[in-house]
This record gives sequence, C-alpha cells and structure tokens, in this order.
Amino acid sequence: MSGMGLGRVKTQERVERADEQPIRSSVRNVAWNMSSAGTVRTLPVVVAVVAVALVVGGTGGLGVVMSALAQSSTLTKAQAAAGVAYDKALREFKAILAKRRAQIDAKQALPDLPGQAVYLARIKVMSTYKDLTDALPSRIGRPNKFGIPPAYFDVDIEPMIEEYAALFRVMQAPPPDAQASNTPIKDVVDLGTAIARAKGLDAATADAAGRISLGLFFAETNGNQNIGNARSNKYKGSFQTGVMEDRNGSREWMAIKPRVAALDPAVAARDDTETARIGNGNQRFNHWTAVRNGLMNAHADLFLQLPAITRKLPDQIDQMKLFELIQIIPTPTRAALASGNLETYRISGPTVMGYLRNNSMFTFGEADRAKTSATFREILDAMWLFNDKFERARAKFEEIKAQERARAG
Repeated sequence: MSGMGLGRVKTQERVERADEQPIRSSVRNVAWNMSSAGTVRTLPVVVAVVAVALVVGGTGGLGVVMSALAQSSTLTKAQAAAGVAYDKALREFKAILAKRRAQIDAKQALPDLPGQAVYLARIKVMSTYKDLTDALPSRIGRPNKFGIPPAYFDVDIEPMIEEYAALFRVMQAPPPDAQASNTPIKDVVDLGTAIARAKGLDAATADAAGRISLGLFFAETNGNQNIGNARSNKYKGSFQTGVMEDRNGSREWMAIKPRVAALDPAVAARDDTETARIGNGNQRFNHWTAVRNGLMNAHADLFLQLPAITRKLPDQIDQMKLFELIQIIPTPTRAALASGNLETYRISGPTVMGYLRNNSMFTFGEADRAKTSATFREILDAMWLFNDKFERARAKFEEIKAQERARAG
C-alpha cells in the first residue's frame, strides 16, 4: 500500500504534525463480542449502529447490522466507540475520494495540495481500524492484496484504496515539459553503482549501492519518474528533492564526475547527453539528472559506510530502510550508525517521533501513537508499509543483473 503515491514526508528539518504539514499515502458491520465488564445497555448501541448503517449504506445496510446484533446484545463502551470512530473515518474517506474524482472528471481546478486531505483521510481510516481490531480482535479479517497486516486494514475497502492510488496518479502526474527516460530503472542502478565505485568501493559493495538506490527511487515515487507531489509544492521529481537539494547534488556530482568518467565512460557520456538535454531547465524534471542529484545530495557519502552497514544489517530490505531513514530523520540515523549499537540505539522525543509518524511509522492505533521512544530495530520493523516497494525494487534489480550477465555471456 505504500506504493500508491502516498506523498511521503521528507527530512526532519521540514516536518510538522501530519494534520498541519502540506507535504511531500460500504462498511462491513460485524457481530460484536460480549464482555462482562464496562458494557453499555443494548438500546443505545442498537441506535448508534443502525444510525451508522443508514448513513453509510442506506437501508440495505440494516440486514448486516441486524445479523450482527442478533449474535451479540451488548458492547463494551470501548468497542462501541471504536466502531463508531471507524465508520465515521470511512465515511469521510469515501466523501473525499468522491469529491476529488468529481473535480477531476469535470476538469475543475483542484485546490492547492489536493492530495493532503485525501492522504489524511486514508491515514485516519487505517488508524481507527487498528483501534477497532485492538478492541475487537475478532474483527481482524482476511489477507489483502496490498500485503498490509489485516489488523490494520479491512479487505473490503480494497476498491477504495485502488481509487486512492488512481487519484494520486492524476494529481501528481509529471509536468508537460518533463524529460523522461526510456530506461528509468536501469538509470537509477547505473548511477548508484557508478557513484559508489567513484567513492572507492569494490564491485560487490557498489552493487549493493545500486540496489539501495533503486529502493530509494521506489520509496520516493513508487518507481514513477518525474512526478510532481500532490502534498507539497516544494519537493518534486524522481527523487522528490527541493531546489536547494537538487543544486547541492549537482555541485557534488561535478566534483566526482572525472572519477566516474575514468571508471565508467558510458555513464559519463550519458550524463553529458542528459545535461545538454535539460540545458537551463529544472534538473528535477529530467529523470537522469534528478536521480543523480538526489543521490549525490543525501546518500553518496553514506555509501562509504556500506561495508559496515551490510555487516550490521545483512537483510537487504533493512539496508534500504536505513537509507530511507536518512531521508526522514538524518541526524538520529547518523547518530545510530556511529553508536556501535545500531539496532538497540533508542530515539525519543515528540519531534522525532512525529517525523516517523508522518511517514507511516507508529501511526496507526492508540498503542502505536502512545509510543514516546523506539529503538532502531523497532523503527525498521515499523516500516512495513515500505516492504512492498523495496521488494519490487529488489526484484527489478535482480532482473537488470540477470540481463547484464546474459549479455556478458
């Protein structure tokens, strides 16, 4: 699900609360279990649940509700509140999806940052559903196509998430003058590998840099080149960089390019072509230069630590997650790397935890939202919404490597 144009928050210097920051992500009623403690009387519960069903599904929703109520006559107060909160969040999500779709189909002007309200509504649906399944574990349902843990996601709303993704594809489509690449995936791998070699890394470690670079591309844009951002007017392009980041990356590239040319003349020649192609235009909207500058700005120096990082984190997905955390909380991540105890290093404080929550970590459900600190192992494990993107990036990387071996053979 993370691969749906969610509009990820960037570095710690830029992030505020999720409900404040404009950034760079028919109800199924159920039988409610009885509880001997903290129960409410049946009549108020019946009224509340029937009212929700009428609002959400019309009179057709009553059949499911009455079937559910026939199985259980009382709810705890917490269960009732969780059900009402989820149904309210679901109605709001449906409403904003319908509103944006109507605006797009009518070719109406969209509001500034049109994805922000959609994103926050989706976050609220998942969060309230986790509260509901915490209160009623029996509500945990079937697996879903997005690989989201069922405790966080009701499989019956898959079509709504597909519509969510479709809206984001429209709202953050590349601008008309964007310069696409015919080989966008390979470009990322080539650049990441060439930069790592120019930094003095051996071939095997440079391959790891290429794979991680591809993971970052999928994390930033779901593998889509030159996109805009429906939640930010600042961060754009294939690596979702700001203007100053892009310029800094360009300067860093110019310093390293002679070394790149000596090791990989083909990459240097391609760079000459793409640099000439974009000319004085916005390098964030040429796929090659956007990726090049994004990697050089934030990640090239960290490639030097890859031998140590791969020893500490042998799992390739964890490696990608760590580099993504450089995008989100750079200072704590670098401190954790320097600590000598990466996985047990603990971060705390409302500001840093807020940065993580704005990126779908410790976001869903009261228990997660109550956390005031976390170890890096807990943070890596909490990045489950990134798993699908990173798995797809790894598979694409292996395809490219297989093609290279076939050509060499």
